[in-house]
Amino acid sequence: MPAAPQLSKMPTSPHGGEVTIKPYLVGVVLALVLTAIPFGFVAARTLRPIQILVVIGAAAITQVVVHLRYFLHLDLKPSSQNKLIALCFAAVVLLILVGGTLWIMFDVDYRMQAAGR
Repeated sequence: MPAAPQLSKMPTSPHGGEVTIKPYLVGVVLALVLTAIPFGFVAARTLRPIQILVVIGAAAITQVVVHLRYFLHLDLKPSSQNKLIALCFAAVVLLILVGGTLWIMFDVDYRMQAAGR
């Protein structure tokens, strides 16, 4: 009779070595905590709105880092630097697209309001 699989270990990864479930659990817990903190501040209204926005922004940036580290397995090792560079390039392109779109929309709104006067 074969032994029951251990819950803490997964099958081997394509790159060799065993994959454990512990980093995923740590990532999920950190993601939940980083979601609950801003939600709690907004629900309790214990801070001024600008301070709440700062907390939300800091939690969001931290959560991006947690997702990159624990779920996408990106770190500063030489083996994953190419993935990190590609991800940074994609982020820059996305920022340019979103920023350009917002710039155009606000400019059109300004011009439409000026034309109505």
